[in-house]
Amino acid sequence: MTRRLGCGAATLTFLLLALVLVAAVAATQLKPPPAPPIQAVGAVSGIPERMLAAYQNAANRLPEEVPACQGMRWPILAGIARIESHHATGRTISPAGDITPHILGPRLDGSGAGGNITAFPDTDNGRFDGDTAYERAVGPFQFLPSTWNGSGRDANDDRLTDPHNADDAALGAAVYLCGKGRNLDDRDQLKAAIFQYNHSQAYVADVLGWIDRYSQLATGTIPIGQRPTGTARTVIEAALAQEGIPYSWGGGNADGPSTGICCSPSGKSGTRIRGFDCSGLALYAYAQVGINLPRTAAAQAGAGRRIPASAGVGALKPGDLVFFAYNPTNDSTIHHVGIYLGNGQMINAPRPGTNVRTEALWDDGFAGGTRLL
Repeated sequence: MTRRLGCGAATLTFLLLALVLVAAVAATQLKPPPAPPIQAVGAVSGIPERMLAAYQNAANRLPEEVPACQGMRWPILAGIARIESHHATGRTISPAGDITPHILGPRLDGSGAGGNITAFPDTDNGRFDGDTAYERAVGPFQFLPSTWNGSGRDANDDRLTDPHNADDAALGAAVYLCGKGRNLDDRDQLKAAIFQYNHSQAYVADVLGWIDRYSQLATGTIPIGQRPTGTARTVIEAALAQEGIPYSWGGGNADGPSTGICCSPSGKSGTRIRGFDCSGLALYAYAQVGINLPRTAAAQAGAGRRIPASAGVGALKPGDLVFFAYNPTNDSTIHHVGIYLGNGQMINAPRPGTNVRTEALWDDGFAGGTRLL
């Protein structure tokens, strides 16, 4: 009897272990795939670093929330936030992503103030918008509290879902845009997602324009920590040594700063200013390693191995020339050149009235680069 009981107990134990194993396998199969690792992102012109980190974090975490969604990228979130709050410009963003003072839209009481003609009675008892009578859009992505209740997510793992937190708001926006599982690589589905966010074709066009500008940075991943070496370092150090030198239209040559000519498209003369224009700075820096560049930015684009805008900033290396154009696919419209430093930064002579300086690559008109070294 004891043996039979022992055998039965062993059999039962085996069956229980088998059931646990099957359940574990099933749970593993049902569990959504982990989000891809967050990659380093350098600076992007016009976007506070902390907001950019929130956009990328949301794009990386989105597969955990909506596994069926495809094509979510940080430029999509940046395009929405650029229109909704100008990336929380004018606010303080803490290291934890909390935005102060809070960003609040007009009171949606149907009065017509702020352009609203439809009343939206309060749904959150003033929790997020401070208004117990009517709704107000809240946070950098301008969620209505009623919408946030369905789409809000905790993206910084503090057990709160706060539309005034950059991380939470960005992930909530990603969830809302994805719906039940859109393919945002499909332009029509992307338009539908933006239209759902705001039922205005003009709004859709504005957001798409910014998404396309930010998408010129390719995947949105800009390698950081790059260090120039060899002749690239010599070129960069020569350019950096000119920081603070005034902009002069037509100024600069292989020997250094010089007086310029008259006149820029805005009517500014360089005849009394000793300094550099954008192409003069590039010409000087490369002359220090024995490379003679043409005088204009558009001509300099053809002086080496061309890196198209479609390759993105991630294809650039320190020391490359980087260009900006009225039409990024047409080199004849190139109007500006800088020298790439890495980490999404360049040194350039921006425009009349400024000095040679380092700054983030411009988000408007990025036209790729040229490699001469």
